[in-house]
Amino acid sequence: MNEQIKKSRGRVIAGGLCILSALMGALGILNYWVGIFGEAGSGFGKGDIPPFVPSIIFDTPIPALVIALAALAGSVFIFLRKKWKWALIGAAAAACSFILTGIPAVILLLAAKDEFTG
Repeated sequence: MNEQIKKSRGRVIAGGLCILSALMGALGILNYWVGIFGEAGSGFGKGDIPPFVPSIIFDTPIPALVIALAALAGSVFIFLRKKWKWALIGAAAAACSFILTGIPAVILLLAAKDEFTG
């Protein structure tokens, strides 16, 4: 019984990290698009690279938003324990959105593969 609880915790943590990654990515996109955190040139304004948005998706807010939404959708599959491949795609999108929480989410999800159906 203790082993089942431990497995479930890893999966739940992975889902939470995917949600956090999606939110951080969306916040970075919002920061770039709108410049809500400051004025241009302050390091947190429109046109500046936010510190938590990867440089590969910089200057392309629409694809970055799609990546953040895919991470959010992946977290739903993680919590439902269904469609492991889609959950893994969502976790990979989370790694692209915010690497500090995305990589641990992928690792925890790989460890919890046997908990999924479909």
